[in-house]
Order: sequence, then structure tokens, then C-alpha cells
Amino acid sequence: MKKDKSLTQQPMRTWADDGLGPNTDIGARLRALYGAVQEEGVPDQLLDLLEKLDAAEQQQASKPGTTPRGGK
Repeated sequence: MKKDKSLTQQPMRTWADDGLGPNTDIGARLRALYGAVQEEGVPDQLLDLLEKLDAAEQQQASKPGTTPRGGK
């Protein structure tokens, strides 16, 4: 069987030729989603919980005879 020379003689096209790759659309969608998440802000309930955690850690650290978390 003879190979078709027109297929083998054409230069192989690479994704780098036009700067686009197979994941370009995926990357663009992920960037858009990430940007939207960044703009959302932190829910008030989560901020309240973080403040309570900070206060509890400070209170625990100020007690005599205790070491802060991770301390030796």
C-alpha cells in the first residue's frame, strides 16, 4: 500500500503556531470563575466565626501555664 505523500509532506501544525492550545477555552473559563469568586467577598457568618476563634486563642494564650497552639 502506498502512503499519500500530500499528508506526509505537509508540515505538522503545532498549537504554538497561533498561540492557542487545546485548553485555551478551559483556561479562560477558569480565570473568569476565579475572578468572580474573588469579587464575592467573605460572608458575615464566617467573619464572625473567625473573630470568635481569634478571641478564644488570645484568651487561651493569656492564661498562665498554657502554651499557644503549636508551641513547645
